[in-house]
Amino acid sequence: MYQRILVAYDGSAESRLAVDECAHLSPSPERHVHVVCVIHDPSAFVLPGEFVPEPLLATERTDLKADLDSVATTLRARGFAVETHLVDGEPVDVLARLVDELGIDLLVVGHRRTARFAARWWRGRVDALLMDRVKCAILVAGS
Repeated sequence: MYQRILVAYDGSAESRLAVDECAHLSPSPERHVHVVCVIHDPSAFVLPGEFVPEPLLATERTDLKADLDSVATTLRARGFAVETHLVDGEPVDVLARLVDELGIDLLVVGHRRTARFAARWWRGRVDALLMDRVKCAILVAGS
């Protein structure tokens, strides 16, 4: 039985599928769920000389934190012990690091079947596959 679960969440419909799939698991006193939302460094997506205003980043962080808290409340109502993580970085790198640091035995990611297979999570900045980076089971929740 999976005891330490990490759910990849970004607010998208696909990541909500991952949360819903996690909620279908039976809660137990030993089971602990971590929900992580990764904030990309915007500097990789702007042209030289452009910048992203700090208030915009702060607003995004505040909105994502509120969304994470809502997800945690939903899972807690189902009987799970939940911890949230709002982390800056590259999603694949952050997920792999948290799997190791937290001793995760199940990673849950969402996927929309109309898109190329799990492209959001499976390809990192150096084209490394998530499956090769994490040392735990992966559950892909899809619609």
